[in-house]
Formats: sequence, structure tokens, C-alpha cells
Amino acid sequence: MEKRLEAGWLQRIAWSVLAWGSLGLLMWVPFLYVAIRRGRGSDWGAFASFVLYECVTIPWAAITSDGDGDPILGAVFVLCVLTATAMLLFALFDGRGTAQGAQLAYGTPAPPAQGQPYGYPYAQ
Repeated sequence: MEKRLEAGWLQRIAWSVLAWGSLGLLMWVPFLYVAIRRGRGSDWGAFASFVLYECVTIPWAAITSDGDGDPILGAVFVLCVLTATAMLLFALFDGRGTAQGAQLAYGTPAPPAQGQPYGYPYAQ
């Protein structure tokens, strides 16, 4: 069975504020949290990609610290933080209220309640 990780909007916004408030340096932390809690390969891939981003941009910023700055580095930073924010707000966490996955389609009978027998209830 696949593990679910539910989060309300306050938690999603808090993780996004961490990414923006640390100027992208702690952008990998929420993805590590999700990867440990849920354990999917795609979650570990997202975590690894943001760790790789940190390992590339920090030396890149140190090397190009001469002059006014590097506009490409700035664009990469903004793009990555926006991507992380979009993933944290909309794609990473499962929504609340859907305990057993997708809801039943219109017209499909609901499964019987616990202890309720199948068949005609008045025949007993």
C-alpha cells in the first residue's frame, strides 16, 4: 500500500517560507522530510535534485563574486525557488479529506459499512 503524506495549507506555506526565507539555502529540507516520511523513489529524486542545486550554485556564486553579479545565476536561483514553491504548494503533499484515495464516481454503490451483511437486509 502506498504511503500518503497529508498537509494543510498552513504547513505547505510554512515550508515555502523556509525556502524563500533562507534565500534558497535550505530549499532541500522539506524534500528530505517528505522523502523520509513517504519513501518513494520520486521523493528521493526531488531531494537529490535540490541538494545537487545547492552543491552547484554555492561554488558558482563564490567563483563569480566579482563585479555586479551574474544574471544567469540570479535567473537560475529565481527559477529554482519558484519551482520548489510550486512543488511544495501544489504537487508534493496529498490533500486532506481523501482518506482512501479518489472518491467514488457518481452512480457507483458505496461499499457496505463494517458489520453490515451483503444482500437483502430484510431476509434475516
